[in-house]
Amino acid sequence: MGWRRYWLKPKTKSSDDMTIIFYVFAFSALMISFAKSKEKTKTALKKAWKSFENILPQLLLILLIIGMLLAVLTAEQISSFLGARSGFVGVLLASLLGSVTLIPGFVAFPLASALLHSGGGIMQITAFVSTLMMVGIVTLPLEFKYFGKKATILRNSLALGFSLMVAVIMGAIL
Repeated sequence: MGWRRYWLKPKTKSSDDMTIIFYVFAFSALMISFAKSKEKTKTALKKAWKSFENILPQLLLILLIIGMLLAVLTAEQISSFLGARSGFVGVLLASLLGSVTLIPGFVAFPLASALLHSGGGIMQITAFVSTLMMVGIVTLPLEFKYFGKKATILRNSLALGFSLMVAVIMGAIL
């Protein structure tokens, strides 16, 4: 239980300090890059901005949906579906949701944190995030085309099994 408190503790001064350190490091690296080659740095920044513009609509839509769901669902409702007391049925539900959802990782982890703080269980959220990252029901047609049916089914089956195994282990540890 001690580990669970560690992972779910609120933001602290030290986490804010670490954020500042990362920003200083990134800015310093940018300045070093700019000093070495202004043109390459400008090109890299333009490409980064273009990538940001491409993912911004998806990001805003996902954040809007998450915000609306967290506003509509109470902590008790989230806990009943994805809480520790939902047991293995909740793990299976979370795995199903993760398998059919296509969300980038930089959105998935903050979402997992929000779900944990709203009453989600460790096993259930672990299953959700790991299947979200590794199992691709939505991308099956594309994978069939490039990897073949046998390889795609094998990859997704192994990923699902591994996700469930990791969820159980995380539930036991934390």
